[in-house]
Amino acid sequence: MSSSRPASPLLAPAATSPSDAPARRTHLLYLHGFRSSPRSAKAQRMARWVSEHRPDLTVASPQLPPSPREALALVRTLIRDWPTDTMAVMGSSLGGFYATQVAQQTGARTVLLNPAVDPARDLAAYIGEQTCWQDPSEHFFFRPEFVGELRELQVGALAHPDRLMAVIAKGDEVLDWREMAARYSGCRIKLLDGSDHGLSDFDDYLDELTAFLGL
Repeated sequence: MSSSRPASPLLAPAATSPSDAPARRTHLLYLHGFRSSPRSAKAQRMARWVSEHRPDLTVASPQLPPSPREALALVRTLIRDWPTDTMAVMGSSLGGFYATQVAQQTGARTVLLNPAVDPARDLAAYIGEQTCWQDPSEHFFFRPEFVGELRELQVGALAHPDRLMAVIAKGDEVLDWREMAARYSGCRIKLLDGSDHGLSDFDDYLDELTAFLGL
């Protein structure tokens, strides 16, 4: 559902970036999911991949604040001076929802990993104190107003579907794969017969994802 309130601009979309032959990327943004962090398995795997294959890349994998509005404000600050024609984005779960917002505003090539489709609906049940998956000693409070912020960030029709790739696991135990597939039906979809929400088989298709991003 589109919000009547316009999304805050991030960067101007790239003027040219052929979808079938992406330019070699210079920047990479990785956005983690709800209750997660840059210490997640996928974020760490991407960090190792960059170290091994593209140490020249400028990489940002921020710890996102619980407030969706503040999370996107942080992202805007991080990528403010990035060239939109050579930046790439990867987002997992709630981070995939945020990454969709970034892709909508910048036109950046983007990979979405089991992306949340309607987090305002899904996370309404998680209002209250929460802990980080990677370290249960770390706590944060998911406030009721954050649900409204998520609704404000919802975007309608995708502006650059050819620049998005969604990895969707039928075995996702958290999100409905059918809903994800319907939401990103106009994009390139890698539909996994099994797997899980965390994509424990991430290594099996990492080469395909980095190739799509132009890394």
